[in-house]
Amino acid sequence: MNELLLKAMQLKQAAKSLAVLSTSEKNEALAIIAEALVAKKQWILAENKKDMSIGQANGMSPALLDRLQLTEERIKQMVTGIQQVIALPDPVGETIEEQTRPNGLQIKHIRVPLGVIGMVYEARPNVTVDATTLCLKTGNAVLLRGSSSAIYSNQALVSIMQEALKHSPIPPEAVQLLEDTSRETARSMFRLKEYLDVLIPRGGAGLIQSVVENATVPVLETGVGNCHIFIDQSAKKQMTMDIVLNAKLQRPSVCNAAETVLIHKDWPYVGELIETLHHQAVELRGDAVLASAYPFIQPATEADWRTEFLAPILAVKLVEDVEDAIRHISQYGTKHSEAIISECDAHVQRFFESVDAAVLYHNASTRFTDGEQFGYGAEIGISTQKLHARGPMGLRAITTTKTLVYGAGQVRE
Repeated sequence: MNELLLKAMQLKQAAKSLAVLSTSEKNEALAIIAEALVAKKQWILAENKKDMSIGQANGMSPALLDRLQLTEERIKQMVTGIQQVIALPDPVGETIEEQTRPNGLQIKHIRVPLGVIGMVYEARPNVTVDATTLCLKTGNAVLLRGSSSAIYSNQALVSIMQEALKHSPIPPEAVQLLEDTSRETARSMFRLKEYLDVLIPRGGAGLIQSVVENATVPVLETGVGNCHIFIDQSAKKQMTMDIVLNAKLQRPSVCNAAETVLIHKDWPYVGELIETLHHQAVELRGDAVLASAYPFIQPATEADWRTEFLAPILAVKLVEDVEDAIRHISQYGTKHSEAIISECDAHVQRFFESVDAAVLYHNASTRFTDGEQFGYGAEIGISTQKLHARGPMGLRAITTTKTLVYGAGQVRE
């Protein structure tokens, strides 16, 4: 029996016992995991250094290396995320709706676990902990399939969590890492309908497309972030500067970083913003007008308007008005996060009504599209689709429903 099938069978069995555990039992297990991660911090960092060294030797991009790297601060953030999830209400068993029919039948809709969740993700070891935490809190078992570039980090994290679970009410088999990272095994995982209830891909466009196109297991699709900021004519100067710099530079390698800034042609501070970005070492790619006006701006190609750079690179364009900005976002956006900076209520309302995205911002950075920032403790991904869940996905997003019907002998005529 191969690794994938063996672990899938163990997960399906573990999910049955996990689904009936109380909130206090699940929280107890999460607290034990958090303590174990702190205790084993130095080993985690040592294993992560192995992945980093291999990545550097293989020419991994700075953006991917940033996602791969673990530091003491990032481990602390993982632990804080677990503590926040512990403090959140448990959605399992929550009554969504109830009614009594004319014939006396009492109908109640409640939240229940999905079952076994398959996580497919790239070089982000923090996802290993975030996904496990959210899955266990909601009574779901989880099969983790990370990338080969993070294999040492992921093996260490899962080993620590499984060992911790031996001292908790949750069976250690409820968390499994697929250590065979070959494409052939991945495709087999995507078709494991007998054991997996849902797949959640988290990573670049290529990974997500591969899962969606090859899976027979239902996919809860996340998306890439080609995020835009529209600067309206009425936008305040300092607020705009602060938001744009934060959205682009606070952490350029993540999906909620801004990739394109659309500027109203009559905004008075275009030059100052462009010069500020240039002095901050942002590589600018602009439309014909901006490229001709500033020698350091490269002419933007069609591909630049569509690209999630994940780096200190920004596409910039002058637009006629809010309608022109909406048209551009409609054509090139990925339905992730879009922002408008404006003091005109009518323009903000028009932007909010017309732009199709999971999260829309007024006078705020796109960097807030994040499970922790939204009060979810952590996130299992950011959904850009429209079925079941959209935006940062926390606990409720990885539950489904069950309908309970209470009768007193009724039969249908």
